[in-house]
Amino acid sequence: MSQSTSVAAGNSHEALFAADAHMYVTMRVDRQLFGINVKHVRDVLRQQHITPIPLAPKEVSGSLNLRGRIVTVIDVRSRLGLSAREDEKSMFVVVEQKGELFSLRVDSVGEVLTVSDHAIEKPPAHMDSNWQEVATGIHKLSGELLVIVNIQNILDI
Repeated sequence: MSQSTSVAAGNSHEALFAADAHMYVTMRVDRQLFGINVKHVRDVLRQQHITPIPLAPKEVSGSLNLRGRIVTVIDVRSRLGLSAREDEKSMFVVVEQKGELFSLRVDSVGEVLTVSDHAIEKPPAHMDSNWQEVATGIHKLSGELLVIVNIQNILDI
């Protein structure tokens, strides 16, 4: 992952060290760019072997073995009510929440963006209800929107 800076106002040096700036790991699901706070991210993985978990909710793809730890895999496409990918190429973002590890199965992982809090707006009222459940804000980039998601909300299934 490369690091990039996205700043609504001021110079990039100020944004990197501003008290109100946060870093987000960006990823895509069905062409939509979204980000989670980098403080929750523990690892980014390429294609992994996933072991199915019988009777698990549809959002749970299964589990994977990460250096001897069993990690539950959450399919973000399924969590957001989107259709499954036609190919099996996915990436996995391992996050920690309340001492537990989870892996978010996404289409791709992008860069790390630094965004000032004042540059984040409320999610629009017309946003899809599945995205509204997980979004805490949006940030305008040139040509697209970055949806900022709350990791706890995405893991609530």
